[in-house]
Amino acid sequence: MAISESLEGVGTAAIVQRDSDLQRPSLRRRSSATSSGGLFDADDAVRDSGSDDSMNGKSSEVDKDRMLNHEAADNDVADREPVPDFKFAYRPSVPAHRRIKESPLSSDNIFKQSHAGLFNLCIVVLVAVNSRLIIENLMKYGWLIKYGFWFSSKSLRDWPLFMCCLSLNIFPLAAFAVERLAQQKCISEPVVVLLHVIITTVEFSYPVFVILRCDSAFLSGVTLMLFTCIVWLKLVSYAHTNYDMRALSVSNEKGETLLNTWVMENPHTVSFKSLAYFMFAPTLCYQPSYPRTPSVRKGWVFRQLVKLIIFTGVMGFIIEQYMNPIVQNSQHPLKGNLLYGLERVLKLSVPNVYVWLCMFYCFFHLWLNILAELLRFGDREFYKDWWNAKTVEEYWRMWNMPVHKWMVRHIYFPCLRSGIHKRAAALIAFLVSAVFHEFCIAVPCHMFKLWAFIGIMFQVPLVLITNYLQNRYRNSMVGNMIFWFIFCILGQPMCVLLYYHDLMNRKGELD
Repeated sequence: MAISESLEGVGTAAIVQRDSDLQRPSLRRRSSATSSGGLFDADDAVRDSGSDDSMNGKSSEVDKDRMLNHEAADNDVADREPVPDFKFAYRPSVPAHRRIKESPLSSDNIFKQSHAGLFNLCIVVLVAVNSRLIIENLMKYGWLIKYGFWFSSKSLRDWPLFMCCLSLNIFPLAAFAVERLAQQKCISEPVVVLLHVIITTVEFSYPVFVILRCDSAFLSGVTLMLFTCIVWLKLVSYAHTNYDMRALSVSNEKGETLLNTWVMENPHTVSFKSLAYFMFAPTLCYQPSYPRTPSVRKGWVFRQLVKLIIFTGVMGFIIEQYMNPIVQNSQHPLKGNLLYGLERVLKLSVPNVYVWLCMFYCFFHLWLNILAELLRFGDREFYKDWWNAKTVEEYWRMWNMPVHKWMVRHIYFPCLRSGIHKRAAALIAFLVSAVFHEFCIAVPCHMFKLWAFIGIMFQVPLVLITNYLQNRYRNSMVGNMIFWFIFCILGQPMCVLLYYHDLMNRKGELD
């Protein structure tokens, strides 16, 4: 019974039981935890008795005086044998059911309850089941981990990629020089735009050329391409933001009204310190200053580093011990038996989900937070609750917040300001994302099959379908289940199989 809901009108009977020896000056009261009716605290029960007194027409002053007398007696003698002091009982005539209530797991009430205990149960079950599967796999197949696919056996052949990665620092310096010349009005605005286009184009093309010319390991190529894309996005944001701030400064000089109060409070300046901080900060959107935290928590950083090492090892173990054997023992999903290909995709989906979640946790939560803590970067909303996404559109808005903010700031809204329809602007944003996904996978694999490009562009009809279902049925579970099925059960395992078999076919042709 919920005590807080039944205080009013609930009757209690307080019976004072004194020791038979009337010569004893006082009694020692036993605590409610050890009393015969020790379900409630005595103080709470006395508060409840006030409602009983109001029902019986009694005054609460009597109970207050009685409590004060007992407390005084307790302070006088401490060596007496404890005896029960109060006994409480709810009257049978008091109603036990007062309101209309739903069961905690009913459809109307299930999302209003806390399910922390069930979540802990799921974690325990997952750990137990997967531990058994790991032991069974090791007993049946042994240690299958090999490093040839990820790391080159001849490490010297990857040195051009490492040198290329180091040389990418030249391009931010070139962009800073262009902005400094523009601030001093040594070059015109069209020349500034042209120079930034040249810088960003060379910055992206140079690593692609190096990777395609070198027979490097897959992991080295992917790392360099990801770093190249990050630098490219930062350079575009740096150039676009400075261009906009110069335009606002000119408007301010002409006396036109500025709507952006933040720009009014922060006049346009070109600072090397701000550029250097931006290039290392866990963001893709440039601004002269960022919200900063007061200090660096060294112990917290160390704990996150330990977690990063552990989960990276778990991710590598799953890939080598589970995913690689499944992929190697499979056929091309589009060139064989349809049922067989579907079985391979479904079998690969479970370890793929684990790797995907580990990758998200390692990069978006651990690594970006570690980097933000070291740089005292304040805005750490690197992701939102994308796992609750009702539609594919919501997922893309919450999954990768640094890229999403960059897309909105430098692609979507500039298209809207240019008069492009919002659906066409969203399509352009997906197109840019698809191109970068394709380059990040196809270039390290030394082949362009457009599987990643098709996979990203396939999101456009999925956005329309899931939005329609959400508006049609108003059920958050339908869109969320479609999202999980498309991404984790079907889409990602299919792309893994397609790229692996195409890569193996390419190597067989070269051999």
